[in-house]
Amino acid sequence: MDEVDVILDQWRRERPDLETSAAGTIGRFGRVALLLEQSIDAVFKRHGLRRGEFDVLAALRRSGPPYVLIPSALAETLMLSRAGMTNRLDRLESAGLVERALDPRDRRSFKVALTGEGIRVVDAAVAEHVANETRLLAGLTPEERETLDGLLRTLLRTLGAKEPKEPKEPKEPKEPNEPKRG
Repeated sequence: MDEVDVILDQWRRERPDLETSAAGTIGRFGRVALLLEQSIDAVFKRHGLRRGEFDVLAALRRSGPPYVLIPSALAETLMLSRAGMTNRLDRLESAGLVERALDPRDRRSFKVALTGEGIRVVDAAVAEHVANETRLLAGLTPEERETLDGLLRTLLRTLGAKEPKEPKEPKEPKEPNEPKRG
């Protein structure tokens, strides 16, 4: 029995006409999310990052060398508005973790790149983050985690979550058409 069961028992007593089992599941999700968030955010804080900043650095790092993406690809990967992305990039650039540079092939756009310090910070943060996630789920057997993952995938599909997309690489500019000779 947990705190949620106590609440459900109280509702059953006060409102026996209600079927509250879904409320129990949702209540547990909320409690789990809060506990996970607190632990995960503490890891990022030790590295001088907020969760959203870590997400940007991690997306750049996962993209592979040279760790460069265009802002719209980052925003799409992280499901952010362009304004939200701009705020994160401003903070990360001020901290010296990313650089923004005009695209020499298309001066209307720019690219975002991890700096050497950005790579160092994200590598240290992701190592601690993955170890923390492993610790947080240590109470589940591998089979239980596999079952939970399957159930969560099903729930996400039911709730309408979109399938993830790979970040777009910066496009190469098209060569101008040669004039036809004739």
